[in-house]
Amino acid sequence: MLHGLFEFAGIFVAFRYYVWLRKQQGDTISQEHRIYAITGAALGAVIGARLVGAMENLPEWMSAPSAWAYFAGNKTLVGGLLGGLAGVEIAKKIAGEKRSTGDLFTYPLLAGMIIGRIGCFSAGIHEETYGVPSHLPWSMDLGDGIARHPVTLYEIVFLVLLWIGLASVRRRFVLDEGALFKLFMIAYLVYRFLQDFIKPGWRYCLGMGTIQLVCIAGLLYYGRYIIHPRSLIVSKRGHAS
Repeated sequence: MLHGLFEFAGIFVAFRYYVWLRKQQGDTISQEHRIYAITGAALGAVIGARLVGAMENLPEWMSAPSAWAYFAGNKTLVGGLLGGLAGVEIAKKIAGEKRSTGDLFTYPLLAGMIIGRIGCFSAGIHEETYGVPSHLPWSMDLGDGIARHPVTLYEIVFLVLLWIGLASVRRRFVLDEGALFKLFMIAYLVYRFLQDFIKPGWRYCLGMGTIQLVCIAGLLYYGRYIIHPRSLIVSKRGHAS
């Protein structure tokens, strides 16, 4: 119950924050095309979150009494983010929009993710966001009597630091259109790839699970910006471009 309330609160706050930012900063995208982007993001996120969530344990999905119910009942944030990205790109193709639409979503996404992860933490082991057993001083009993890595707390701390880091980069540099969102996605995908080594779950190969393989795919998509990060920067603040 509490998890669901935090999840709803995260979505609500993210949307209201997005609306406020759009009014404060303006938008380079027309109202019609922005609606296309939001619709594509929402549909892509729903499908991506559930597809990747169901694939986290492929044998269990294949043996489930109802494959559709299993698909509908599982979701994961990485799948939602990449599914939403795919949905936006498809919507932009349909609308004929060539400009980047992601920057306005970045901080609202961070806010929604932080609130949502508080809900995940409140669910303990009843939400598959807990870590493997650990003897570290900060390990926690999340409801099964076993001290574990509190990976949801790790992620909340990371998201707060990422927000601060992105804001700092934006103060120091004039970024190319869409660069803020790209930096957010690259950083989060790298973090989730590493974090999932301390989460239990079914693995495909080399100790990697579905989410990690999806993270690799996402990082390959952004590969040119990882190799040439300076391409995301127009100029330093106070200097001519």
